[in-house]
Amino acid sequence: MNNHEIDYKLYGDDMQFVEIELDPKETVVAEAGSLMMMEDGISMETIFGDGSSGSAGSGGGLMGKLMGAGKRMLTGESLFMTTFTNTGSGKRHVYFASPYPGKIIPLDLSQYRGKIICQKDAFLAAAKGVTIGIEFQRKLGAGFFGGEGFIMQKLEGDGLAFVHAGGAIHRKSLQQGEVLRVDTGCLVAMTADVDYNIEMVKGVKTALFGGEGLFFATLRGPGTVWIQSLPFSRLASKVFAAAPQTPGGGSKGEGSITGGLFDLLGGK
Repeated sequence: MNNHEIDYKLYGDDMQFVEIELDPKETVVAEAGSLMMMEDGISMETIFGDGSSGSAGSGGGLMGKLMGAGKRMLTGESLFMTTFTNTGSGKRHVYFASPYPGKIIPLDLSQYRGKIICQKDAFLAAAKGVTIGIEFQRKLGAGFFGGEGFIMQKLEGDGLAFVHAGGAIHRKSLQQGEVLRVDTGCLVAMTADVDYNIEMVKGVKTALFGGEGLFFATLRGPGTVWIQSLPFSRLASKVFAAAPQTPGGGSKGEGSITGGLFDLLGGK
C-alpha cells in the first residue's frame, strides 16, 4: 500500500467533522483552513500541491511542485495544502470540519479502482500519498458552457480520502447504459468508469424561465455517483438574495416584529 493507513470517526449530523487517528509517523494532507483542532505531538507543514511526491523541503523537484500548484489554481483552490504528521510515540488525533452544512463522505480509493472524480471544492482531507489533480471534460463545448461541472478534481491512490457535500447525500449505482441527468452543481463525485458529459436544456422556455440554468450533467453507467441536495452556490445565492440591501449594509431586523414595525412607520 502506497498511502498511509489512517483510521477515522465521523461526528455530527448536519455540521459534521471527522476525527483522524494517526499512528507515529503517519501523515494526513488537508485543504488550508479545514483544521478544527489537533492533539499535542502533531506537526504542521505547509506545502505546494498535495505532497504525494514529497514535502516542501524534500523530493518531488521544484518543477513538479510548481505544476501541482498550477493545477490547483485552475480549480480555484489555494496554491498550498497542509500536512499533519504524528511526531510522537503514541496515537494522536487531528480533526477537520465541514465548511458549510452537509455531510462528509469517506472514500476508500482502493475500492474504486484507485480513482474518484469530484467537484472542484469537495475535497477536505486525505491520507498522505493520495494525489489531488484536475480532471478535464473531454468535449470542448462542456468546458465553455458547463459551469460548475467542467473542471473537476481527481483523487488517485489506494488510501482514504474525505470529500464534503451540502445538504443530504444520495449514493446511486448506475447499471450498464443507465443514464442520469443532474444539475451540474448537485454532482459531488463519481467513479472513473462513469461517462460524463454536459448537455443543454432543450426548449427555449425551459432554458429562460425554468430556473435551473441552461445546462445539466449527463451521467451514463456503469459506475457509482454521489449527489448532493444543497450545492454551496445555491445556498450562497439564497443567503445573498435574503440579505437586507440597505445603503450602509445595516440590517432593519427583517423577519422580526421590530423590523416589521420599522417598515410600517416608514423607517429607512
